[in-house]
Amino acid sequence: MTQDIIIYLGREALLTVLLVSSPILLGTLVIGLIISIFQATTQIQEQTMTFAPKIVVALLAVVLFGPWMMNILVGFTNSILLNLHKFSW
Repeated sequence: MTQDIIIYLGREALLTVLLVSSPILLGTLVIGLIISIFQATTQIQEQTMTFAPKIVVALLAVVLFGPWMMNILVGFTNSILLNLHKFSW
């Protein structure tokens, strides 16, 4: 296995991780920002107020974007398996 193949696999793996995690991370980031602005304006500093909505948004993101995430992961896996002969050990 050459250095180029390892760099390619690492780059593709990182890209896949970023693509798959982005809907969940962006959703929780937006809801966290909205709740933080609400807390700053009302001066309510309850910690569970940020925790529960983030979990709900993360679960909704998994439900809504789950098929797309699965397609990305299956495509990455297929790419690895189809090109396995190129990655000679």
